[in-house]
Amino acid sequence: MEAVNPGKETIPRDPETCDIPFYVSEFVEKEVGNDYESLSKLGRLIEKLSENKLKLEEQVLTVSSEVPKRIQKALQNAENSKKSLNQLLKDESLLHDSINNHLLMSKPWMENLGVLISQIKEVERHLAYLKWISQIEELSDNIQQHLMTNNVPEAATSLASMAELDIKLQESSCSHLLTFVRSTVQFWHKILKDKLSSDFEETLAHLHWPFVGPAQSQPFGLATSPVNTQEAYDNLEILFSQLLKLQTSDELLTKPKQLPEKYTLPPSPPVVLPMQIMLAPLQKRFKYHFSGNRQTNVLSKPEWYLTQVLMWIGNHAKFLEDKIQPILDKAGFLVNARLEFSRALVMLILEKLAADIPCLLYDDNLFCHLVDEVLLFERELHTVHGYLSSFPSCMHILSEETCFQRWLTVERKFALQKMDSMLSSEAAWISQYKDITDVDEMKVPDCAETFMTLLLVITDRYKNLPTAARKLQFLELQKDLVDDFRIRLTQVMKEESRTPLAFRYCAILNAVNYIATVLADWADNVVRHSLTSLSLPVFWD
Repeated sequence: MEAVNPGKETIPRDPETCDIPFYVSEFVEKEVGNDYESLSKLGRLIEKLSENKLKLEEQVLTVSSEVPKRIQKALQNAENSKKSLNQLLKDESLLHDSINNHLLMSKPWMENLGVLISQIKEVERHLAYLKWISQIEELSDNIQQHLMTNNVPEAATSLASMAELDIKLQESSCSHLLTFVRSTVQFWHKILKDKLSSDFEETLAHLHWPFVGPAQSQPFGLATSPVNTQEAYDNLEILFSQLLKLQTSDELLTKPKQLPEKYTLPPSPPVVLPMQIMLAPLQKRFKYHFSGNRQTNVLSKPEWYLTQVLMWIGNHAKFLEDKIQPILDKAGFLVNARLEFSRALVMLILEKLAADIPCLLYDDNLFCHLVDEVLLFERELHTVHGYLSSFPSCMHILSEETCFQRWLTVERKFALQKMDSMLSSEAAWISQYKDITDVDEMKVPDCAETFMTLLLVITDRYKNLPTAARKLQFLELQKDLVDDFRIRLTQVMKEESRTPLAFRYCAILNAVNYIATVLADWADNVVRHSLTSLSLPVFWD
Protein backbone atom coordinates (compact mmCIF):
# COMPACT_ATOMS: atom_id res chain seq x y z
CA MET A 1 0.00 0.00 0.00
CA GLU A 2 1.23 3.47 -0.80
CA ALA A 3 1.05 6.29 1.80
CA VAL A 4 -1.32 9.12 0.89
CA ASN A 5 -0.14 12.70 1.63
CA PRO A 6 -1.83 15.65 -0.15
CA GLY A 7 0.55 18.12 -1.67
CA LYS A 8 3.46 15.70 -1.51
CA GLU A 9 4.70 12.96 -3.72
CA THR A 10 3.38 9.45 -3.08
CA ILE A 11 5.97 7.47 -1.17
CA PRO A 12 5.58 3.66 -1.27
CA ARG A 13 5.87 1.91 2.07
CA ASP A 14 7.06 -1.61 2.69
CA PRO A 15 4.32 -3.62 4.35
CA GLU A 16 6.90 -5.68 6.22
CA THR A 17 8.53 -2.56 7.85
CA CYS A 18 5.23 -0.68 8.46
CA ASP A 19 3.69 -0.66 11.94
CA ILE A 20 0.24 -1.39 10.46
CA PRO A 21 -0.30 -5.17 9.96
CA PHE A 22 -0.30 -6.26 6.36
CA TYR A 23 -3.82 -7.68 6.39
CA VAL A 24 -5.12 -4.31 7.74
CA SER A 25 -3.40 -2.33 5.05
CA GLU A 26 -4.62 -4.80 2.45
CA PHE A 27 -8.20 -4.45 3.79
CA VAL A 28 -8.04 -0.59 3.65
CA GLU A 29 -6.51 -0.70 0.20
CA LYS A 30 -9.37 -2.91 -0.95
CA GLU A 31 -12.14 -0.83 0.66
CA VAL A 32 -10.77 2.76 0.10
CA GLY A 33 -7.88 2.70 -2.34
CA ASN A 34 -6.45 6.00 -3.65
CA ASP A 35 -9.85 7.60 -4.14
CA TYR A 36 -10.16 10.50 -1.63
CA GLU A 37 -13.90 10.57 -2.12
CA SER A 38 -14.10 7.07 -0.70
CA LEU A 39 -13.05 8.38 2.71
CA SER A 40 -16.71 9.09 3.35
CA LYS A 41 -17.21 5.36 3.65
CA LEU A 42 -14.93 5.12 6.67
CA GLY A 43 -17.72 5.89 9.15
CA ARG A 44 -19.92 3.04 7.95
CA LEU A 45 -16.90 0.80 7.70
CA ILE A 46 -15.87 1.51 11.29
CA GLU A 47 -19.44 0.84 12.46
CA LYS A 48 -19.54 -2.47 10.62
CA LEU A 49 -16.21 -3.55 12.02
CA SER A 50 -17.33 -2.51 15.52
CA GLU A 51 -20.46 -4.68 15.18
CA ASN A 52 -18.37 -7.63 14.03
CA LYS A 53 -16.03 -7.09 16.98
CA LEU A 54 -18.95 -7.14 19.43
CA LYS A 55 -20.33 -10.34 17.91
CA LEU A 56 -16.96 -12.02 18.13
CA GLU A 57 -16.52 -10.93 21.75
CA GLU A 58 -19.96 -12.33 22.60
CA GLN A 59 -19.08 -15.66 20.96
CA VAL A 60 -15.79 -15.82 22.83
CA LEU A 61 -17.56 -15.14 26.14
CA THR A 62 -20.18 -17.80 25.37
CA VAL A 63 -17.60 -20.43 24.46
CA SER A 64 -15.37 -19.60 27.42
CA SER A 65 -18.33 -20.09 29.75
CA GLU A 66 -19.52 -23.41 28.13
CA VAL A 67 -16.13 -25.18 27.70
CA PRO A 68 -15.49 -25.68 31.43
CA LYS A 69 -18.96 -27.17 31.78
CA ARG A 70 -18.32 -29.63 28.94
CA ILE A 71 -14.94 -30.56 30.33
CA GLN A 72 -16.46 -31.09 33.72
CA LYS A 73 -19.19 -33.30 32.22
CA ALA A 74 -16.61 -35.33 30.31
CA LEU A 75 -14.56 -35.83 33.44
CA GLN A 76 -17.67 -36.92 35.32
CA ASN A 77 -18.54 -39.44 32.57
CA ALA A 78 -14.99 -40.79 32.65
CA GLU A 79 -15.16 -41.23 36.40
CA ASN A 80 -18.50 -43.04 36.12
CA SER A 81 -17.08 -45.29 33.41
CA LYS A 82 -14.11 -46.10 35.58
CA LYS A 83 -16.37 -47.06 38.47
CA SER A 84 -18.51 -49.22 36.16
CA LEU A 85 -15.42 -50.94 34.77
CA ASN A 86 -14.08 -51.65 38.23
CA GLN A 87 -17.45 -53.13 39.17
CA LEU A 88 -17.45 -55.30 36.04
CA LEU A 89 -13.95 -56.53 36.84
CA LYS A 90 -15.09 -57.49 40.33
CA ASP A 91 -18.14 -59.27 38.92
CA GLU A 92 -15.97 -61.06 36.36
CA SER A 93 -13.59 -62.23 39.04
CA LEU A 94 -16.46 -63.53 41.16
CA LEU A 95 -18.03 -65.26 38.14
CA HIS A 96 -14.69 -66.79 37.17
CA ASP A 97 -14.23 -68.17 40.64
CA SER A 98 -17.77 -69.46 40.67
CA ILE A 99 -17.35 -71.22 37.31
CA ASN A 100 -14.09 -72.81 38.37
CA ASN A 101 -15.69 -74.07 41.54
CA HIS A 102 -18.63 -75.42 39.55
CA LEU A 103 -16.32 -77.18 37.09
CA LEU A 104 -14.39 -78.75 39.92
CA MET A 105 -17.60 -79.95 41.53
CA SER A 106 -19.10 -81.21 38.22
CA LYS A 107 -15.95 -82.95 36.94
CA PRO A 108 -16.84 -86.32 38.50
CA TRP A 109 -20.36 -85.99 37.09
CA MET A 110 -18.99 -85.25 33.60
CA GLU A 111 -16.72 -88.27 33.77
CA ASN A 112 -19.64 -90.47 34.73
CA LEU A 113 -21.82 -88.86 32.06
CA GLY A 114 -19.12 -89.43 29.41
CA VAL A 115 -19.07 -93.10 30.27
CA LEU A 116 -22.85 -93.26 29.98
CA ILE A 117 -22.81 -91.45 26.62
CA SER A 118 -20.19 -93.86 25.28
CA GLN A 119 -22.33 -96.76 26.42
CA ILE A 120 -25.39 -95.23 24.75
CA LYS A 121 -23.50 -94.79 21.47
CA GLU A 122 -22.29 -98.35 21.68
CA VAL A 123 -25.84 -99.55 22.25
CA GLU A 124 -27.03 -97.43 19.30
CA ARG A 125 -24.36 -99.00 17.06
CA HIS A 126 -25.44 -102.46 18.21
CA LEU A 127 -29.05 -101.53 17.58
CA ALA A 128 -28.26 -100.25 14.08
CA TYR A 129 -26.24 -103.41 13.44
CA LEU A 130 -29.17 -105.54 14.55
CA LYS A 131 -31.55 -103.49 12.40
CA TRP A 132 -29.41 -104.18 9.32
CA ILE A 133 -29.35 -107.86 10.16
CA SER A 134 -33.09 -107.78 10.77
CA GLN A 135 -33.71 -106.17 7.36
CA ILE A 136 -31.51 -108.73 5.63
CA GLU A 137 -33.15 -111.65 7.44
CA GLU A 138 -36.60 -110.23 6.75
CA LEU A 139 -35.83 -109.98 3.03
CA SER A 140 -34.33 -113.46 3.13
CA ASP A 141 -37.48 -114.84 4.78
CA ASN A 142 -39.62 -113.07 2.19
CA ILE A 143 -37.63 -114.62 -0.64
CA GLN A 144 -38.00 -118.04 0.93
CA GLN A 145 -41.75 -117.63 1.37
CA HIS A 146 -42.18 -116.34 -2.19
CA LEU A 147 -40.26 -119.30 -3.56
CA MET A 148 -42.34 -121.73 -1.48
CA THR A 149 -45.48 -120.26 -3.08
CA ASN A 150 -43.75 -120.15 -6.49
CA ASN A 151 -44.03 -116.35 -6.55
CA VAL A 152 -40.74 -115.81 -8.39
CA PRO A 153 -41.35 -112.16 -9.42
CA GLU A 154 -41.75 -111.05 -5.78
CA ALA A 155 -38.74 -113.13 -4.77
CA ALA A 156 -36.67 -111.37 -7.46
CA THR A 157 -37.92 -107.99 -6.22
CA SER A 158 -36.87 -108.83 -2.65
CA LEU A 159 -33.46 -109.93 -3.87
CA ALA A 160 -33.07 -106.62 -5.71
CA SER A 161 -33.84 -104.78 -2.45
CA MET A 162 -31.25 -106.90 -0.65
CA ALA A 163 -28.68 -106.07 -3.32
CA GLU A 164 -29.40 -102.37 -2.80
CA LEU A 165 -28.71 -102.83 0.93
CA ASP A 166 -25.42 -104.46 -0.01
CA ILE A 167 -24.51 -101.42 -2.09
CA LYS A 168 -25.41 -99.02 0.76
CA LEU A 169 -23.13 -100.96 3.15
CA GLN A 170 -20.09 -100.78 0.88
CA GLU A 171 -18.58 -97.90 2.89
CA SER A 172 -19.16 -99.63 6.24
CA SER A 173 -16.24 -100.90 8.32
CA CYS A 174 -18.32 -103.78 9.70
CA SER A 175 -16.58 -106.56 7.82
CA HIS A 176 -18.70 -109.35 9.32
CA LEU A 177 -21.92 -107.57 8.39
CA LEU A 178 -20.64 -107.06 4.83
CA THR A 179 -19.72 -110.72 4.60
CA PHE A 180 -23.13 -111.73 5.91
CA VAL A 181 -25.14 -109.62 3.47
CA ARG A 182 -22.93 -110.58 0.52
CA SER A 183 -23.16 -114.30 1.28
CA THR A 184 -26.94 -114.00 1.69
CA VAL A 185 -27.27 -112.18 -1.63
CA GLN A 186 -25.05 -114.77 -3.28
CA PHE A 187 -27.08 -117.66 -1.85
CA TRP A 188 -30.46 -116.44 -3.10
CA HIS A 189 -29.05 -115.05 -6.33
CA LYS A 190 -27.73 -118.48 -7.29
CA ILE A 191 -31.04 -120.17 -6.48
CA LEU A 192 -33.12 -117.63 -8.41
CA LYS A 193 -30.69 -117.38 -11.30
CA ASP A 194 -30.52 -121.16 -11.71
CA LYS A 195 -34.30 -121.48 -11.60
CA LEU A 196 -35.00 -118.59 -13.98
CA SER A 197 -32.14 -119.50 -16.30
CA SER A 198 -33.40 -123.05 -16.63
CA ASP A 199 -36.92 -121.88 -17.49
CA PHE A 200 -35.56 -119.16 -19.79
CA GLU A 201 -33.35 -121.59 -21.70
CA GLU A 202 -36.27 -123.95 -22.09
CA THR A 203 -38.40 -121.14 -23.52
CA LEU A 204 -35.61 -120.14 -25.90
CA ALA A 205 -35.35 -123.77 -27.02
CA HIS A 206 -39.04 -123.72 -27.95
CA LEU A 207 -38.23 -120.73 -30.17
CA HIS A 208 -35.27 -122.62 -31.69
CA TRP A 209 -32.83 -120.11 -30.28
CA PRO A 210 -30.12 -119.40 -31.38
CA PHE A 211 -30.76 -118.84 -35.08
CA VAL A 212 -27.48 -120.16 -36.40
CA GLY A 213 -28.58 -121.16 -39.90
CA PRO A 214 -29.96 -119.18 -42.84
CA ALA A 215 -33.26 -121.05 -42.64
CA GLN A 216 -33.72 -119.77 -39.11
CA SER A 217 -32.95 -116.16 -39.83
CA GLN A 218 -36.65 -115.34 -39.39
CA PRO A 219 -37.49 -116.17 -35.75
CA PHE A 220 -41.26 -116.01 -35.95
CA GLY A 221 -43.66 -118.96 -36.00
CA LEU A 222 -41.04 -121.51 -35.09
CA ALA A 223 -43.12 -123.36 -32.49
CA THR A 224 -45.41 -126.22 -33.42
CA SER A 225 -48.54 -124.02 -33.53
CA PRO A 226 -49.49 -120.34 -33.30
CA VAL A 227 -50.89 -120.92 -29.79
CA ASN A 228 -47.63 -122.45 -28.61
CA THR A 229 -45.69 -119.66 -30.29
CA GLN A 230 -47.63 -116.94 -28.48
CA GLU A 231 -47.31 -118.81 -25.19
CA ALA A 232 -43.57 -119.09 -25.74
CA TYR A 233 -43.31 -115.34 -26.38
CA ASP A 234 -45.36 -114.59 -23.24
CA ASN A 235 -43.09 -116.79 -21.18
CA LEU A 236 -40.08 -115.12 -22.81
CA GLU A 237 -41.27 -111.69 -21.69
CA ILE A 238 -42.06 -112.83 -18.14
CA LEU A 239 -38.76 -114.62 -17.61
CA PHE A 240 -36.71 -111.88 -19.29
CA SER A 241 -38.29 -109.27 -17.00
CA GLN A 242 -37.66 -111.39 -13.91
CA LEU A 243 -34.03 -111.92 -14.88
CA LEU A 244 -33.62 -108.16 -15.29
CA LYS A 245 -34.47 -107.82 -11.59
CA LEU A 246 -31.38 -109.90 -10.81
CA GLN A 247 -29.14 -107.49 -12.73
CA THR A 248 -28.00 -105.53 -9.66
CA SER A 249 -27.09 -108.61 -7.64
CA ASP A 250 -25.42 -110.19 -10.66
CA GLU A 251 -23.17 -107.13 -11.11
CA LEU A 252 -22.25 -107.33 -7.41
CA LEU A 253 -21.25 -110.97 -7.60
CA THR A 254 -19.83 -111.31 -11.11
CA LYS A 255 -16.65 -109.65 -12.29
CA PRO A 256 -16.71 -109.11 -16.07
CA LYS A 257 -13.89 -110.64 -18.04
CA GLN A 258 -11.28 -108.04 -18.89
CA LEU A 259 -8.59 -107.97 -21.56
CA PRO A 260 -5.05 -106.99 -20.48
CA GLU A 261 -4.57 -103.31 -19.68
CA LYS A 262 -2.35 -102.79 -22.73
CA TYR A 263 -5.54 -102.86 -24.79
CA THR A 264 -7.05 -99.54 -23.79
CA LEU A 265 -10.71 -100.37 -24.26
CA PRO A 266 -13.36 -97.77 -23.42
CA PRO A 267 -15.36 -98.50 -20.26
CA SER A 268 -18.60 -100.36 -20.89
CA PRO A 269 -21.28 -101.72 -18.54
CA PRO A 270 -21.85 -105.45 -18.13
CA VAL A 271 -24.23 -107.10 -20.57
CA VAL A 272 -27.70 -107.47 -19.02
CA LEU A 273 -28.20 -110.89 -17.40
CA PRO A 274 -30.92 -112.32 -19.69
CA MET A 275 -28.87 -111.31 -22.71
CA GLN A 276 -25.89 -113.16 -21.23
CA ILE A 277 -28.00 -116.32 -21.09
CA MET A 278 -29.14 -115.80 -24.68
CA LEU A 279 -25.55 -115.35 -25.79
CA ALA A 280 -24.19 -118.40 -23.94
CA PRO A 281 -24.85 -120.96 -26.72
CA LEU A 282 -23.30 -118.68 -29.34
CA GLN A 283 -20.24 -118.08 -27.17
CA LYS A 284 -19.93 -121.84 -26.68
CA ARG A 285 -20.12 -122.42 -30.43
CA PHE A 286 -17.55 -119.71 -31.11
CA LYS A 287 -15.04 -121.11 -28.63
CA TYR A 288 -15.64 -124.65 -29.87
CA HIS A 289 -14.96 -123.83 -33.52
CA PHE A 290 -12.31 -121.13 -33.19
CA SER A 291 -10.03 -122.31 -30.38
CA GLY A 292 -7.79 -125.28 -29.77
CA ASN A 293 -6.92 -127.72 -32.54
CA ARG A 294 -10.16 -127.44 -34.50
CA GLN A 295 -9.87 -127.38 -38.28
CA THR A 296 -11.85 -124.13 -38.29
CA ASN A 297 -9.27 -122.46 -36.04
CA VAL A 298 -6.73 -121.40 -38.67
CA LEU A 299 -4.53 -118.30 -38.33
CA SER A 300 -4.64 -117.73 -42.07
CA LYS A 301 -8.46 -117.58 -42.10
CA PRO A 302 -9.60 -114.80 -39.75
CA GLU A 303 -12.49 -114.17 -42.13
CA TRP A 304 -14.12 -117.39 -40.92
CA TYR A 305 -14.84 -116.19 -37.39
CA LEU A 306 -15.37 -112.58 -38.46
CA THR A 307 -17.98 -113.59 -41.01
CA GLN A 308 -19.60 -115.96 -38.53
CA VAL A 309 -20.13 -113.17 -35.99
CA LEU A 310 -21.56 -110.84 -38.64
CA MET A 311 -23.94 -113.59 -39.70
CA TRP A 312 -25.12 -114.14 -36.13
CA ILE A 313 -25.69 -110.41 -35.64
CA GLY A 314 -27.73 -110.22 -38.84
CA ASN A 315 -29.74 -113.38 -38.15
CA HIS A 316 -30.88 -112.20 -34.72
CA ALA A 317 -31.39 -108.47 -35.41
CA LYS A 318 -35.12 -108.64 -36.22
CA PHE A 319 -35.96 -110.86 -33.25
CA LEU A 320 -34.05 -108.59 -30.88
CA GLU A 321 -35.73 -105.44 -32.20
CA ASP A 322 -39.26 -106.86 -32.29
CA LYS A 323 -39.33 -109.07 -29.20
CA ILE A 324 -36.55 -108.12 -26.80
CA GLN A 325 -36.38 -104.33 -27.18
CA PRO A 326 -40.01 -103.77 -26.03
CA ILE A 327 -39.30 -105.76 -22.85
CA LEU A 328 -36.27 -103.62 -22.06
CA ASP A 329 -38.20 -100.43 -22.73
CA LYS A 330 -41.07 -101.58 -20.51
CA ALA A 331 -38.65 -102.40 -17.68
CA GLY A 332 -37.05 -98.95 -17.93
CA PHE A 333 -33.63 -100.19 -19.09
CA LEU A 334 -31.90 -97.70 -21.41
CA VAL A 335 -30.35 -100.48 -23.43
CA ASN A 336 -30.48 -101.17 -27.17
CA ALA A 337 -31.01 -104.92 -27.47
CA ARG A 338 -29.42 -105.25 -30.89
CA LEU A 339 -26.32 -103.22 -29.94
CA GLU A 340 -26.02 -105.06 -26.63
CA PHE A 341 -26.07 -108.35 -28.51
CA SER A 342 -23.48 -107.07 -30.99
CA ARG A 343 -21.24 -105.69 -28.24
CA ALA A 344 -21.09 -109.06 -26.49
CA LEU A 345 -20.23 -110.90 -29.72
CA VAL A 346 -17.59 -108.33 -30.62
CA MET A 347 -15.90 -109.04 -27.27
CA LEU A 348 -15.41 -112.61 -28.51
CA ILE A 349 -13.65 -111.20 -31.56
CA LEU A 350 -11.44 -108.99 -29.40
CA GLU A 351 -10.40 -111.90 -27.22
CA LYS A 352 -9.66 -113.97 -30.33
CA LEU A 353 -7.57 -111.20 -31.89
CA ALA A 354 -5.65 -110.63 -28.66
CA ALA A 355 -4.75 -114.32 -28.66
CA ASP A 356 -3.95 -114.67 -32.40
CA ILE A 357 -2.03 -111.48 -33.21
CA PRO A 358 1.13 -112.39 -31.22
CA CYS A 359 1.29 -115.66 -33.23
CA LEU A 360 1.34 -113.97 -36.64
CA LEU A 361 2.87 -110.62 -35.80
CA TYR A 362 6.07 -111.23 -37.77
CA ASP A 363 4.53 -112.94 -40.79
CA ASP A 364 3.87 -110.00 -43.10
CA ASN A 365 1.41 -111.79 -45.33
CA LEU A 366 -0.68 -113.29 -42.53
CA PHE A 367 -0.63 -110.07 -40.54
CA CYS A 368 -1.58 -107.94 -43.52
CA HIS A 369 -4.40 -110.35 -44.38
CA LEU A 370 -5.66 -110.19 -40.79
CA VAL A 371 -5.67 -106.38 -40.82
CA ASP A 372 -7.51 -106.32 -44.14
CA GLU A 373 -10.19 -108.69 -42.89
CA VAL A 374 -10.57 -106.80 -39.61
CA LEU A 375 -11.03 -103.51 -41.46
CA LEU A 376 -13.70 -105.06 -43.68
CA PHE A 377 -15.40 -106.48 -40.60
CA GLU A 378 -15.33 -103.09 -38.87
CA ARG A 379 -16.77 -101.34 -41.91
CA GLU A 380 -19.73 -103.71 -42.17
CA LEU A 381 -20.25 -103.74 -38.42
CA HIS A 382 -20.60 -99.94 -38.29
CA THR A 383 -22.34 -99.24 -41.61
CA VAL A 384 -24.74 -102.19 -41.78
CA HIS A 385 -25.40 -103.00 -38.14
CA GLY A 386 -25.03 -99.51 -36.62
CA TYR A 387 -22.32 -100.41 -34.14
CA LEU A 388 -21.29 -97.36 -32.10
CA SER A 389 -17.77 -95.96 -32.19
CA SER A 390 -17.89 -95.50 -28.41
CA PHE A 391 -18.04 -99.29 -27.93
CA PRO A 392 -14.97 -101.55 -27.74
CA SER A 393 -13.92 -102.53 -31.25
CA CYS A 394 -11.20 -104.33 -33.18
CA MET A 395 -9.48 -100.98 -33.77
CA HIS A 396 -8.63 -100.86 -30.07
CA ILE A 397 -6.77 -104.17 -30.45
CA LEU A 398 -4.92 -102.93 -33.53
CA SER A 399 -4.00 -99.76 -31.59
CA GLU A 400 -1.97 -101.71 -29.03
CA GLU A 401 1.61 -100.44 -29.24
CA THR A 402 3.40 -103.54 -30.57
CA CYS A 403 0.63 -104.44 -33.00
CA PHE A 404 0.23 -100.84 -34.19
CA GLN A 405 3.92 -100.35 -34.88
CA ARG A 406 3.93 -103.58 -36.83
CA TRP A 407 0.89 -102.39 -38.77
CA LEU A 408 2.67 -99.15 -39.66
CA THR A 409 5.75 -101.06 -40.79
CA VAL A 410 3.77 -103.44 -42.98
CA GLU A 411 1.67 -100.59 -44.38
CA ARG A 412 4.83 -98.67 -45.31
CA LYS A 413 6.41 -101.78 -46.85
CA PHE A 414 3.46 -102.61 -49.09
CA ALA A 415 2.95 -98.96 -50.01
CA LEU A 416 6.56 -98.68 -51.18
CA GLN A 417 6.22 -101.91 -53.12
CA LYS A 418 3.13 -100.52 -54.76
CA MET A 419 4.98 -97.34 -55.66
CA ASP A 420 7.82 -99.36 -57.20
CA SER A 421 5.31 -101.33 -59.21
CA MET A 422 3.37 -98.31 -60.46
CA LEU A 423 6.48 -96.40 -61.55
CA SER A 424 8.03 -99.39 -63.29
CA SER A 425 4.88 -100.14 -65.24
CA GLU A 426 4.91 -99.51 -68.95
CA ALA A 427 1.74 -97.45 -68.60
CA ALA A 428 3.10 -95.39 -65.69
CA TRP A 429 3.24 -92.13 -67.68
CA ILE A 430 0.22 -92.74 -69.87
CA SER A 431 -3.20 -91.37 -68.97
CA GLN A 432 -5.94 -93.94 -68.64
CA TYR A 433 -8.34 -91.56 -70.35
CA LYS A 434 -6.00 -90.14 -72.98
CA ASP A 435 -8.55 -90.64 -75.72
CA ILE A 436 -11.40 -88.95 -73.83
CA THR A 437 -10.76 -85.20 -73.66
CA ASP A 438 -13.82 -84.37 -71.56
CA VAL A 439 -12.80 -86.80 -68.84
CA ASP A 440 -9.09 -86.06 -68.57
CA GLU A 441 -8.34 -82.40 -69.16
CA MET A 442 -5.29 -82.57 -66.84
CA LYS A 443 -3.74 -85.52 -68.74
CA VAL A 444 -2.95 -87.26 -65.46
CA PRO A 445 -0.49 -90.15 -65.85
CA ASP A 446 -1.47 -93.51 -64.43
CA CYS A 447 1.25 -93.50 -61.74
CA ALA A 448 0.02 -90.21 -60.23
CA GLU A 449 -3.59 -91.34 -60.18
CA THR A 450 -2.62 -94.69 -58.66
CA PHE A 451 -0.49 -92.97 -56.03
CA MET A 452 -3.32 -90.68 -54.91
CA THR A 453 -5.64 -93.69 -54.80
CA LEU A 454 -3.09 -95.37 -52.55
CA LEU A 455 -3.15 -92.40 -50.16
CA LEU A 456 -6.96 -92.46 -50.14
CA VAL A 457 -6.98 -96.16 -49.35
CA ILE A 458 -4.56 -95.62 -46.45
CA THR A 459 -6.78 -92.84 -45.09
CA ASP A 460 -9.82 -95.08 -45.32
CA ARG A 461 -7.97 -97.78 -43.40
CA TYR A 462 -6.92 -95.62 -40.44
CA LYS A 463 -9.80 -93.12 -40.20
CA ASN A 464 -11.68 -95.25 -37.64
CA LEU A 465 -8.76 -95.54 -35.21
CA PRO A 466 -9.97 -94.62 -31.72
CA THR A 467 -7.35 -91.98 -30.88
CA ALA A 468 -6.00 -88.94 -32.70
CA ALA A 469 -2.44 -89.89 -31.71
CA ARG A 470 -2.64 -93.10 -33.75
CA LYS A 471 -4.17 -91.27 -36.70
CA LEU A 472 -1.33 -88.76 -36.60
CA GLN A 473 1.20 -91.56 -36.90
CA PHE A 474 -0.51 -92.71 -40.08
CA LEU A 475 -0.58 -89.12 -41.24
CA GLU A 476 3.20 -89.01 -40.81
CA LEU A 477 3.41 -92.16 -42.93
CA GLN A 478 1.41 -90.47 -45.68
CA LYS A 479 3.67 -87.43 -45.53
CA ASP A 480 6.72 -89.67 -45.88
CA LEU A 481 5.15 -91.42 -48.87
CA VAL A 482 4.40 -88.10 -50.56
CA ASP A 483 7.98 -86.99 -50.00
CA ASP A 484 9.30 -90.31 -51.33
CA PHE A 485 7.12 -90.00 -54.42
CA ARG A 486 8.37 -86.43 -54.92
CA ILE A 487 11.97 -87.67 -54.82
CA ARG A 488 11.19 -90.39 -57.34
CA LEU A 489 9.55 -87.86 -59.67
CA THR A 490 12.57 -85.58 -59.30
CA GLN A 491 14.92 -88.39 -60.24
CA VAL A 492 12.92 -89.28 -63.33
CA MET A 493 12.62 -85.60 -64.28
CA LYS A 494 16.42 -85.18 -64.12
CA GLU A 495 16.79 -88.09 -66.49
CA GLU A 496 14.37 -86.44 -68.91
CA SER A 497 15.67 -82.85 -68.48
CA ARG A 498 17.60 -82.97 -71.75
CA THR A 499 14.35 -83.20 -73.69
CA PRO A 500 11.88 -81.03 -71.71
CA LEU A 501 9.29 -81.23 -74.46
CA ALA A 502 9.33 -85.01 -74.50
CA PHE A 503 6.26 -87.03 -73.58
CA ARG A 504 7.55 -88.31 -70.22
CA TYR A 505 8.76 -84.90 -69.03
CA CYS A 506 5.33 -83.39 -69.73
CA ALA A 507 3.69 -86.32 -67.97
CA ILE A 508 5.78 -85.60 -64.86
CA LEU A 509 4.64 -81.97 -64.88
CA ASN A 510 1.02 -83.11 -65.24
CA ALA A 511 1.51 -85.53 -62.34
CA VAL A 512 2.91 -82.78 -60.10
CA ASN A 513 0.06 -80.45 -61.03
CA TYR A 514 -2.54 -83.14 -60.36
CA ILE A 515 -1.07 -84.17 -57.00
CA ALA A 516 -0.80 -80.53 -55.86
CA THR A 517 -4.43 -79.91 -56.87
CA VAL A 518 -5.72 -83.00 -55.05
CA LEU A 519 -3.71 -82.25 -51.92
CA ALA A 520 -5.15 -78.74 -51.87
CA ASP A 521 -8.66 -80.18 -52.12
CA TRP A 522 -7.92 -82.54 -49.25
CA ALA A 523 -7.49 -79.58 -46.93
CA ASP A 524 -11.30 -79.55 -46.60
CA ASN A 525 -11.48 -83.27 -45.82
CA VAL A 526 -13.07 -83.83 -42.40
CA VAL A 527 -10.58 -86.48 -41.25
CA ARG A 528 -7.52 -84.50 -42.28
CA HIS A 529 -8.98 -81.20 -41.12
CA SER A 530 -9.44 -82.61 -37.61
CA LEU A 531 -5.79 -83.68 -37.63
CA THR A 532 -4.39 -80.35 -38.82
CA SER A 533 -5.24 -78.83 -35.45
CA LEU A 534 -3.00 -81.42 -33.82
CA SER A 535 -0.06 -81.59 -36.20
CA LEU A 536 1.56 -78.66 -38.03
CA PRO A 537 2.88 -78.33 -40.59
CA VAL A 538 0.86 -80.75 -42.67
CA PHE A 539 1.89 -82.03 -46.03
CA TRP A 540 -1.04 -80.72 -48.06
CA ASP A 541 -0.21 -77.15 -47.08
